[in-house]
Amino acid sequence: MSPGPARGRTPGQDGGAGRRNPVRRWQLVRAGADAVPPSTRRFMARARQRRMRAALPWAVAAAVVAVAALVAWTMLGTGLFGVREVRVVGARLVTPVEIRDAAAVPDDTPLARVDLAATARRVGTLPPVARATVERDWPGALVIRVVERVPVAAVPQGGRFAVVDAAGVVFQRADRAPAGLPLVRVAAPGPDDPGTRAGLTVLAALGAKLRAELVAVDVAGLARITLVLRGDRQIFWGDASRSADKSTVATALLPREADRIDVSAPDVVTFQ
Repeated sequence: MSPGPARGRTPGQDGGAGRRNPVRRWQLVRAGADAVPPSTRRFMARARQRRMRAALPWAVAAAVVAVAALVAWTMLGTGLFGVREVRVVGARLVTPVEIRDAAAVPDDTPLARVDLAATARRVGTLPPVARATVERDWPGALVIRVVERVPVAAVPQGGRFAVVDAAGVVFQRADRAPAGLPLVRVAAPGPDDPGTRAGLTVLAALGAKLRAELVAVDVAGLARITLVLRGDRQIFWGDASRSADKSTVATALLPREADRIDVSAPDVVTFQ
């Protein structure tokens, strides 16, 4: 008989043929910082920095685009910055209501969407307005600044008077002759009328002494312009050429006792 197993031992415990193979268990252990070579650590740090630098501009650009889109939507697509007030500066001959009506900007229109140039052009169609500018005053106001025409003469027309500026534009009508304005008598006043332009050219050339005596500039024709002075005196001017010379001669001859002075040829003056 073969001997039995030794007392106190079990098969396989003595490394014999009956023992079991040991089980190996693996465990992942993080290496300490000192286990990574310094050159490798520097390379990895530089790689991270490069990735961050490459991503930063895109992140900033995306943020800027998002903010810009939000601002644009707020300003253009909502009434948050809409027109709530229209302020008028410089108006005297026209009322602020007339200017606002001419501007034709509806309330709550987004301020950023208002066409400033087009608005100024609409205001400029009012006859007394020589020019207009429009600007935004955030958050909700339009400021319209107007420069009005300056009256230089009145033109009698069928019992009424058309007030004109230096360019001949008729921008007012009055039932009475405006105080302090000389009369310019032409058939059809206007900036394109040759008679109006000639009369205003003569008027602009007159000195202070001559203007103080002036009642009217009669334009019977382009070569038949006459100044009517106080006391029924007249100065025959002829055409509008050499008006500065004619003004100088006529002013010098004002003390003369004459009902009619002809300065149409300022080098050869005649009296009546």
